[in-house]
Amino acid sequence: MYKKILAPLDGSKLAEQAIPYATELCKGATEVTLFQVVHLPLPLAAPDVNMAVPLPDPEALKKEALDYLEKLAAPLREEGVNVKTAVVERDVVAEAIVDYAEQNDIDLIVMTTHGRSGLSRLVFGSVAESVVRHAPCPVLLIRSKEG
Repeated sequence: MYKKILAPLDGSKLAEQAIPYATELCKGATEVTLFQVVHLPLPLAAPDVNMAVPLPDPEALKKEALDYLEKLAAPLREEGVNVKTAVVERDVVAEAIVDYAEQNDIDLIVMTTHGRSGLSRLVFGSVAESVVRHAPCPVLLIRSKEG
């Protein structure tokens, strides 16, 4: 039914809870892509401060993200799951997920929600909600469990 499944991850154990669902849906020739968006912090500028704050190296951050995804992919490959990994550098995570899904003919996005509510959700927004609203394909949301 689904040929290409996208599992966006943010490096947290909560996000990783989507992996078993994505791989369970993966039968036969289905391909699961473990995906992460790397975004650089904006440089802070303060008048009257003569301190240079080094910004992280974008290539080092992408390599770190790819290493993380490959570490998660290795045991899945041993189980016979057809797994790809992909890292992109973007400012808006939800847009990056939707764009990747569109450009790669993704049939299903499987991701967790972080369960934010109230002020936290207002301040940080909801990546999952934005993906659901704009995705070119169905989105399976998994309620994450802490601990």
